[in-house]
Amino acid sequence: MGAMIERVGGPAVRIPAGKLLINGQWCDGAEGRMIAVYDPATEEKIGDLVAASAADVDRAVQAAHRTFESTHWQKMRPLDRGRLLEKLALLIERDAEELARLETLDNGKPFGVSRNVDMKFAIDALRYYSGWSSKMAGEYIQLSPFFDDGGTYRAYTERRPVGVVGGITPWNFPLGQAVQKLAPAIAFGCTVVLKPSEDASLTTLRLGELILEAGIPEGAINIVTGYGYEAGQALVDHPLVRKIAFTGSTFTGQKILATSARHMKRVTLELGGKSPTIILADADLDRAIPGAANAIFPNSGQVCTAGSRLLIEASIFDEVTKGVAQIARGLKLGSGFDPLVQLGPLISSRQLNRVSELVSTGIKDGAEPLCGGGQVVGKGYFYQPTVLTGGRSDMQIAREEVFGPVVLAMPVQNAGDIKALANDTEYGLGASIWTRDINKAHLLAAQLDCGTVWINTHNVLDLAMPFGGTKMSGLGREFGTEVIHAYTEPRAVCMRLETSAFD
Repeated sequence: MGAMIERVGGPAVRIPAGKLLINGQWCDGAEGRMIAVYDPATEEKIGDLVAASAADVDRAVQAAHRTFESTHWQKMRPLDRGRLLEKLALLIERDAEELARLETLDNGKPFGVSRNVDMKFAIDALRYYSGWSSKMAGEYIQLSPFFDDGGTYRAYTERRPVGVVGGITPWNFPLGQAVQKLAPAIAFGCTVVLKPSEDASLTTLRLGELILEAGIPEGAINIVTGYGYEAGQALVDHPLVRKIAFTGSTFTGQKILATSARHMKRVTLELGGKSPTIILADADLDRAIPGAANAIFPNSGQVCTAGSRLLIEASIFDEVTKGVAQIARGLKLGSGFDPLVQLGPLISSRQLNRVSELVSTGIKDGAEPLCGGGQVVGKGYFYQPTVLTGGRSDMQIAREEVFGPVVLAMPVQNAGDIKALANDTEYGLGASIWTRDINKAHLLAAQLDCGTVWINTHNVLDLAMPFGGTKMSGLGREFGTEVIHAYTEPRAVCMRLETSAFD
């Protein structure tokens, strides 16, 4: 299924057919509309996707609902759901090279990142949640009833799957995010309708082929491609969807939250960030300087927890910024299939223009580029890795998520100002602290208003560690034990026992 694209200087890549996966079958969209797919490194068209309509989404949700309500699904042993996830992990492991090539072609990221980060995460996530499938448990509760009728009562709770889950995923880690949504949902007994980003859907469609090969029951996982304002909105609007799991922009997350209120849908929203990288004067700069660069430039800055604000104690400001700029200048941009390339393109011309406009506005507002600051001439959506100094917290570029390889550095004159400056944002996703003083590290970490604080590192994620944000960075948590609460709900059962037989 699909067509092969021959690449100059590299292996051919198979493009999955642009169809929808509904109830275990590949099908066309009801209206026949398509979305062109482009390679962000060359701007060449590489395929087409179905632009799903509300009617298509309804078919997918109805299929997911029927499967969820079916006796077969309801009676499936948790261990057997886990085995299905493990089989899917084995299939991704088998086809990891092919999937990584497809991810690089569709998203633009370096092949080594696709292979060693994205594929590894997807495999690990499936195995992690496979193990969780049989670990759901309730609790026994001792009651003290409001009235005393002399009766004997027993009560317990059980966790039940929430129902049909609508998973809406972004374009920066397409396959990993698809797995991140479907794996816990299936592990805990939900069914799923996935809506990948229209900017990067190909690996999710290829994943659909593997889902069928793994023998996952028809309708348990459905995939609808299309625009967010149409297919995504229809998924959020649908009354049979009980939960929305969304990763993306804060603006879209706000709209989802407002719409979900009409049906009291459960939501998990992992949204934007403006994460500070804080470097104290006593930090080991041989580690902190490359650490600050690695906090912002990987994946071309298209990471929600990217360290896009660099807060540095004034005494070491010049040394740090010059060091980060030197690293930035040495990064090679180009096709992700070039083994020497470290930064690929941005995802689209729209994203390239947004990054360019924010940087231009920042420079007009007084920021000064130590390096970069512009688009790369030629084909592809490439933007130079950029270090800006002269930043102020009231600048637009200091307050809005850029989602590109751009860091704004600001000096901190007094250590006591760090907390206020770090928290001076509507976001609260992540932060990192670089220091040799463990007391400073923990005292400052306790004052930062965000979901994750890293000390002497940045962007370290683990499936066992809860992930999410505060303030405008979202609601709820993914990963770790917290994910149980995201995809299940407790049900209390109370019974009065008749004890007369033993009186």
